[in-house]
Amino acid sequence: MIKSTLILKISVFIMGIPVIFVCVLGIIEFISKGPFNPKYALILYPIFIVQYIAAIPFYFGLYQAYKILRLIDKGEAFSELTVLALKKIKYCAFTISGLYILVMPCYYFFAKLDDAPGILFINWIIIFTSIVIGFLGSVLQRLLKEAIEIKTENELTV
Repeated sequence: MIKSTLILKISVFIMGIPVIFVCVLGIIEFISKGPFNPKYALILYPIFIVQYIAAIPFYFGLYQAYKILRLIDKGEAFSELTVLALKKIKYCAFTISGLYILVMPCYYFFAKLDDAPGILFINWIIIFTSIVIGFLGSVLQRLLKEAIEIKTENELTV
């Protein structure tokens, strides 16, 4: 059972590497050179701030996913701790999508100034992926609650 979740645990760590890489390299690049064009400064600052703020719920959500995998290893997958972790993942995903929706006008102006519509596409991918993860967490949370209730009822009847 531990081997089956090992690949998923490794995947959780691998998912965090690009975000930390972008955060560290982005801040180093931005501090060392500043905005490469002064007209981009007012647009880029909110984008960078939101990206760093969004990294917090992202890593918190990854930690909750890792926690669920540990509970599965212990044989406690059908517990209130798993439901609570799924609830936290749901809130993290909706927070990330909300932050990126909030900064969407900055992405629009940056794409318009730089003639780079791909930036808007990437932003929409982040928003919709976060929303899908949030709704998936919500559905799994509800299903797990129902499974726990059925399990509890079966234990009481025996």
